[in-house]
Amino acid sequence: MYDVVIIGAGVVGASIARELSKYKLKTLVLDKENDVGNVTSMANSAIVHSGYDPKPGTKKAFHNVRGNSLYDDIAKNLDVEFKRIGSLTCAINEEELEVIEHYLPRAKENNVEVKLLNKEETKALEPFISDNVIASLYAPSAGIINPFELTVALMENAMDNGVTLKLNTEVIDVTRTNNGYIVKTNDEEIEAKVVINSAGLYSDKVARMLGIDTFEVKPRKGEYFVLDHFNKPFVSHVIFPTPTAKGKGILVTPTTHGNYLVGPSSEWVEDKEDLSTDKLTLDAVRSKSSTLVNNIPFQYMIRQFSGLRATGSTGDFIIENHDGFIVLGGIESPGLASAPSIALEVVDLVKENITLEENKDFNPVRRKINRLSKMSEEERNELIKADPRYGRIVCRCESISEGEVVDAIHRNAGARTIKGVKKRCRPGFGKCQGGFCEPLIVEILARELNKDPMEIKYDTNEAYILQSETKGGKK
Repeated sequence: MYDVVIIGAGVVGASIARELSKYKLKTLVLDKENDVGNVTSMANSAIVHSGYDPKPGTKKAFHNVRGNSLYDDIAKNLDVEFKRIGSLTCAINEEELEVIEHYLPRAKENNVEVKLLNKEETKALEPFISDNVIASLYAPSAGIINPFELTVALMENAMDNGVTLKLNTEVIDVTRTNNGYIVKTNDEEIEAKVVINSAGLYSDKVARMLGIDTFEVKPRKGEYFVLDHFNKPFVSHVIFPTPTAKGKGILVTPTTHGNYLVGPSSEWVEDKEDLSTDKLTLDAVRSKSSTLVNNIPFQYMIRQFSGLRATGSTGDFIIENHDGFIVLGGIESPGLASAPSIALEVVDLVKENITLEENKDFNPVRRKINRLSKMSEEERNELIKADPRYGRIVCRCESISEGEVVDAIHRNAGARTIKGVKKRCRPGFGKCQGGFCEPLIVEILARELNKDPMEIKYDTNEAYILQSETKGGKK
């Protein structure tokens, strides 16, 4: 029997797993995907929001602000790239100015530092802002983070401290017993004293397995452009429009790797697997973003993608303990910023059902990542001397070495697919989108996992890369 079973290995589930690994517990994390953070945590704006926006007194407000404050230590301990670049929420007319002025007392109540800037002050801080902008609300504590790396790092550190992870494991049913719960999956039944439902888009479905029908999660799709990194000045802050009932709106932001994101749209969809993009929506994203930022260099666009937000019917985060069945629902934006704080509340709820004993061997620090592109020439030479694999570049666009790929495969919660490698160390994220490096990644994965190259998948279990042999070899 496990003490705790966590359903869902997104950023919230991974945060909870790491927090619980501070205690002497037998903890298991289940996810139906073949990698951690493979749904909402993979496809979002990658922003750690400041917290001025949520309604005071809500769970969103509390967890956003507390979660934001925890990220400096988390990023340092887990060696995750995180930058507090600040955000500017912009008004382009007097009506929108009244809206952002409305957030001044809200920010004060949420204990978030903001400053209202006029047109000239906004331009001085962010020269690429459009002349349409007449004022902005500056929030210096807002930041950007790599959400794929964060989720992997959280789960890796949890596993380093004793947590077990099972992927490709779909929960079919949950039933109560005298001693806790039985979690039925696609291949086994698992006993647990406490079950944590962190199933994201499917948290309502999992809750209904135990008759909890108090909320619904609807998917809301957001479509984005990704711009390549380029050697000329562009925006250096997160640029938001004035918020509306549909959300925070279409933003323009740098990423931690020097790329830029433009988006997202906001569309209700029925299908919780719908990650399609369409020209009409993306044209609207392009048009609306251009009212905020001058001369967005869409000629550097290298990819479009979409993500799904798990929007709950209550309007707030749902965090409830039903006699050891802990339900998390509607964890949409600012869910990424809130995840570390939500994990702390969940631990408090677990304590209502299990007596927790401190794990004195807990190590909060993840082994450092060797990022060749971030090193000095001297550091690279020393690393290559110790391990020649770091001297073989497999991804020219992002300057990623074979050594970095091998390391990403062999860590806890390591990569098992081409997309898994891409999320951890970036081969395939550049201008050629894997055209050069993908065959090399297939070879490395097959060699390191002791598999036939024909078995290597792009992402899902159905997404095989190779189908047949040609010219006497597997191609």
